[in-house]
Amino acid sequence: QVQLVESGGGLVRPGGSLRLSCAASRFTEDEYVMGWFRQAPGKAREGVACISIDGSTYYPDSVAGRFTISRDYATNTVYLQMNSLKPEDTAVYYCAADLHTAAPHIREVLYDYWGQGTQVTVSS
Repeated sequence: QVQLVESGGGLVRPGGSLRLSCAASRFTEDEYVMGWFRQAPGKAREGVACISIDGSTYYPDSVAGRFTISRDYATNTVYLQMNSLKPEDTAVYYCAADLHTAAPHIREVLYDYWGQGTQVTVSS
């Protein structure tokens, strides 16, 4: 069983920054992808960033240039640095793991494990 625990959410003003963390239990797989998703009230969940085991990343246009995903292999932690935050970034943010894929992607259906989520609110 893989456990993912997010932290770092909170309230921030427009234009501000936050860094989310996702602590993952150890993986035995040789290939896996870690992703960050978000879900705003009344909207479908959407992917915002992902990173493969070789460090390749992918971002949708909505966050490209503002969000950065990274990972610390020593501690099995994945980070999401969010800059220039906008009110429309308000959502619950989830960390997820796909243990069967090599290339980075945000195809939600392929992710095997999910964290409990952390709330990010961007408001003045």
